[in-house]
Amino acid sequence: MKKNVLIGMLVVAGLVVAGCSGQKGKADTAKKEDKVIKVASHIPSTVEVVELAGKNIEDGYKVELVQVNDNIQYNELLNAKEIDANFAQHEPFMQKFNEEKKGNLVVVQKIYNAKVGFYSKNYKDIKDLPNGAKIALPSDVSNEGRALAILDDAGLIKLKEGVGFNGTIKDIVENPKDFKWVSVDLLNLAEAYNEKDIAMVYNYPTYIAKIGLTPKDAILLEKKVDDRFAISLVAREDNKDSDKIKALKKAMTSDKVRELLETKYSETLTPAF
Repeated sequence: MKKNVLIGMLVVAGLVVAGCSGQKGKADTAKKEDKVIKVASHIPSTVEVVELAGKNIEDGYKVELVQVNDNIQYNELLNAKEIDANFAQHEPFMQKFNEEKKGNLVVVQKIYNAKVGFYSKNYKDIKDLPNGAKIALPSDVSNEGRALAILDDAGLIKLKEGVGFNGTIKDIVENPKDFKWVSVDLLNLAEAYNEKDIAMVYNYPTYIAKIGLTPKDAILLEKKVDDRFAISLVAREDNKDSDKIKALKKAMTSDKVRELLETKYSETLTPAF
């Protein structure tokens, strides 16, 4: 009888030890996973910044790049808490997502300003654009407003007083050359450059590079740079002040990242930090 009781006590003790060991294992795994910072990005310049930050991040953190291929996934993943941050957009674009999807995304740090402008396959000077010429603009509201502001600043159109970078086609009060507007998804604007009936296309350096062009080839570049359009590190309201995001912000604003932006990408962008 005593022997059976002793065996039973040993079995229970073994289960307790095993349970503690299992819990410790789970705790260690959770602790290890907590050092991983998942960051979504998609174009060469932003991806390279994330990768460089990952190589130089401190405090034992590891940056895991989540590669996406459109302008929707990186915000959907972040809003759903499947990643910790993204680096792919400017603040107006992020705000539009928040409005449409009830998101709580926030800009943590502005990283760089892209040199945006208009490109034309058939014309070398904006003065040569004919009456009724078709102009391709981004289909999303934030980038459309930016494109129209550039045209307004160049005197090609006149926008309603006070709309600034928030204007839409409906806010055009003067259009002397009767330009026709063609709305195109941002990712497809480079292809629109080769369309025979498109006279001029708005675009970002990364996208226009796909067809061998740089800002030097633009016939009209943005003159008034608004930092709201700086490509930024974005997190959520609930994790923006976390140690993870603080470490990531520090790594992405390092001297090495600045050097990368000022050397390799000097033709297409300028640092914003």
